[in-house]
Amino acid sequence: MAHLLGAEALHLEYPTRVVFDSVTLGIEEGDRIGIVGRNGDGKSSLLGMLAGRKEPDAGRVTVRGGTTIGVLDQADTLDDALTVGRAVVGDTPEHEWAGDAKVRDVIAGLVADLDWDASVASLSGGQRRRVALARLLAGDWDVIALDEPTNHLDVEAITWLAGHLKTRWAKNAGALLVVTHDRWFLDEICTATWEVHDRIVEPFEGGYAAYILQRVERDRMAAASEAKRQNLARKELAWLRRGAPARTSKPKFRIDAANELIADVPPIRDSVSLQSLAVSRLGKDVVDLLDVGVSYDGRVVLRDVEWRIAPGERTGILGVNGAGKSTLLGLIAGSVEATSGRVKRGKTVQVRTLTQRIDELEQHWDEPVRTVISGLRTSYTFGTGSKAQDLTPGQLLERLGFSSAQLSTRVKELSGGQQRRLQLLLVLLDQPNVLILDEPTNDMDTDMLAAIEDLLDSWPGTLLVVSHDRYFLERVTDQQYAVMGGHLRHLPGGIDEYLRLRTLEQRSGGASDAAASPAAPAKTPALDGAARRTAEKELAALERRMQKLNEQIDRAKHALADHDQSDYAGLGERMKTIQAQQDEVDGLELRWFELTEQLD
Repeated sequence: MAHLLGAEALHLEYPTRVVFDSVTLGIEEGDRIGIVGRNGDGKSSLLGMLAGRKEPDAGRVTVRGGTTIGVLDQADTLDDALTVGRAVVGDTPEHEWAGDAKVRDVIAGLVADLDWDASVASLSGGQRRRVALARLLAGDWDVIALDEPTNHLDVEAITWLAGHLKTRWAKNAGALLVVTHDRWFLDEICTATWEVHDRIVEPFEGGYAAYILQRVERDRMAAASEAKRQNLARKELAWLRRGAPARTSKPKFRIDAANELIADVPPIRDSVSLQSLAVSRLGKDVVDLLDVGVSYDGRVVLRDVEWRIAPGERTGILGVNGAGKSTLLGLIAGSVEATSGRVKRGKTVQVRTLTQRIDELEQHWDEPVRTVISGLRTSYTFGTGSKAQDLTPGQLLERLGFSSAQLSTRVKELSGGQQRRLQLLLVLLDQPNVLILDEPTNDMDTDMLAAIEDLLDSWPGTLLVVSHDRYFLERVTDQQYAVMGGHLRHLPGGIDEYLRLRTLEQRSGGASDAAASPAAPAKTPALDGAARRTAEKELAALERRMQKLNEQIDRAKHALADHDQSDYAGLGERMKTIQAQQDEVDGLELRWFELTEQLD
């Protein structure tokens, strides 16, 4: 491979600290490099120096003659005076950009839903981000540098972006550099990973999963002070190896070495113990949505929603912006009233929501962190059985990445990620038994996300998560639902099934009800005559069987509340029975999905 870009003995420092000291790197044609590290360690500064946007204090960056570099900044740099079309393709004549397959793909993948003649000034932050990304990808560059490209993108757009970049570099001899906290995205597109830490840049082969394996191997030899970080990495490696969705069938790192390193790592969550504790805290009733509908000014947002939330349930919720996710969460939290149907709430339910609004901390704005936590209880119990730990608020803050010095920092002077972590801590320490997380991964680096996942693993309650971070969603939840066309539907195939449903929805011209509702009529039958009648009969039989099984599962989950909570063996058998029934439902729903595709 030919050399494109390099760095020799880079040194960078600010008045209070040295960021990099004698860093030397090389980038070759075909490289797709992910850059990871803790917030504040210099990832964006490194990208800026390599892209020629930032001058090092010493050393130099070398670029092969004629090499072009395109950059997506974290900051919004779009000109408000431009239209969407001008911002994306500039003054290029329509016949030229419309005849370019790459440009058409970019427009379809990122900005197809926007008015081509709309002013950039009229767009939301997320729309502006998509326009900026489309502008960059529509151009011809030898090296593309992306700083947090998945910010403000939903699961569909992130999936499209990963596919576009892989296809682009399969045909292109250029290189890609990307700073992101999105671990699924890193694992999907990167051939190498650079970790920025302690004034150096350490290279690893492969994507995120391979990087975690190599980091665990490195950390085994580290000093005792690294033990905590090492344990978190080992736990993450165990999840990746033992059953991370979509990874078990395509191993991306040395299986024998990984298995040896995680041999003594226990299961990620003690599901039986957590389920038992959740039932004892909540009773058998959490929140039941019974044939619920919600309308605003005559517009139907949710319809016919039937959802019985169980004690200890861990559910991820997907849907496009405006689909009704926030309305659904409001029904559960009690801040939204149903216009039809009934919401039944357990007597002991205490719901807390981690929202996206940092201004909830404003009452503490001028207080040091130490003062904020001083009025809290002296200790809180996390985990169950022999693994239960009594932790003080200060110890929990340490687990969430706060140093002793930062305890004296005023809340308004914390970084966005630190404020987010403090907000999460205050929500957890309020001891709710139903926790709703609304986009909790904003402003978090990969190490901090692993720490939060570890904390949630020992949290005994019902957990509902809305997130565009696919890795986080799959890591902390056990099942996923989607809000589509006003309906709530279970996704036995997880996020991959959601993406298939969205593709079907878009192909049918946006007929959301056809994708979301089993009863919706098909527009273009793929089956005719006897074959169609047979498929319809099987579909009806599947729906009856799934309804019966779901009723049995609901009764079994509620019966756990009446079972002797000290009888772990008995609880375990009941949980196995419930899981077997759920597995059958999952299989039936996959068949249902296949039939609806044929009938649609």
